[in-house]
Amino acid sequence: MTLFKLALRNLLGAGLRTWLNVVVLSFSFVVIIWMQGVLKGMNNQAVTSLVDAEYAGGQFWHENYDPYDPLSLQDAHGKLPDELKDLVEKEKATPVLIIQGTAYPEGRMTTLLIKGIDPDQKIISLPSFFLNEKTGEIPAVIGNRMSENTGLKAGDTVTLRWRDVNGTFDARDALIVQVMRTTVQSIDQGQIWIPLDKLRELSDMEEEATLLIVEKNILDPPQVNGWEFKSLDFLVKDITQLVKTKTSGSSIFYVILLLLAMLAIFDTQVLSLFRRKKEIGTLMAMGFTRAKIIGLFTIEGAMHAVLAALVAALYGIPFLIWFAKTGWPIPESMDSYGFALGEKIFPVYGAGLVVGTTLLILLVTTLVSYLPTRKIAKLKPTDALRGKIS
Repeated sequence: MTLFKLALRNLLGAGLRTWLNVVVLSFSFVVIIWMQGVLKGMNNQAVTSLVDAEYAGGQFWHENYDPYDPLSLQDAHGKLPDELKDLVEKEKATPVLIIQGTAYPEGRMTTLLIKGIDPDQKIISLPSFFLNEKTGEIPAVIGNRMSENTGLKAGDTVTLRWRDVNGTFDARDALIVQVMRTTVQSIDQGQIWIPLDKLRELSDMEEEATLLIVEKNILDPPQVNGWEFKSLDFLVKDITQLVKTKTSGSSIFYVILLLLAMLAIFDTQVLSLFRRKKEIGTLMAMGFTRAKIIGLFTIEGAMHAVLAALVAALYGIPFLIWFAKTGWPIPESMDSYGFALGEKIFPVYGAGLVVGTTLLILLVTTLVSYLPTRKIAKLKPTDALRGKIS
């Protein structure tokens, strides 16, 4: 306890030099926690949006289905096995049928995917209940991006053309009954949603589906031949890998901040050893062992991190709370990059992030504070009293 009191007195007695180091180090605290919170918030927001609007608890894919290969759609459909039919009947899953098609808004040709889904499903947040509207045409729902690209709005009629299971072309008019606003591009861009039974009838694919979306928190999904279950970990792998890449890239910035702060502390420790030679000799003459003196200087350096944490809390906590409430507005250009994000990113700060950052900076500061003090182990008391350090 004596060492801590003495170290604190010496640290505060250094005045402006100490507080400059503390302020720089506190800035590192706040920036690291802030940036990590933004990246974590982006990941959580994107994953939550994808789960709610498209993935739910996972998906069963037909063995020929590949979302990155549109040519596979021609053969990526089949009748649901009894095990999967049972999930649908118990309202624990909803099937989706996907075929390629073409739309002709205002005489222009637009290639798209025609997706059929049960209007009464409750598995995902897609507003499919609008497809129950009784019209003379095929009721259809599109997303806001699809609406902007094609100029279609609620109440407009558009001609759809497709090929059925036998390769025969057919065409019908569809009525846009709703334009949904969603952050998830994978259920919006280049797609149109119509009732599942209607699409099955038009494509001559009775009781068939391309994929099956199961409810959240499903336990032990069945193993079915010809259908492969894709877990949430697999489905959101792209976004999680992207966030990991962003996190790794931002680590370079963190390292630069820490290096600047550690360099200042290292220089401070070296200067203290040079200026306090006689003090070190006096402490040795009073019975302080070399280990205690090394500990004293190391504690002084490490307490920079403690004071920095307190200073960071003074201005960092109000800033982080305010930022978590107001969020970070996203430029409109980001919407074309495929991120399932809203108009703002709301950061997420966990206890693990704050504690981990604090411990990391404390550990690094302690190490940097210890390195210059190793000369004390070889110092003779008589040399120190004369102001000499070899």
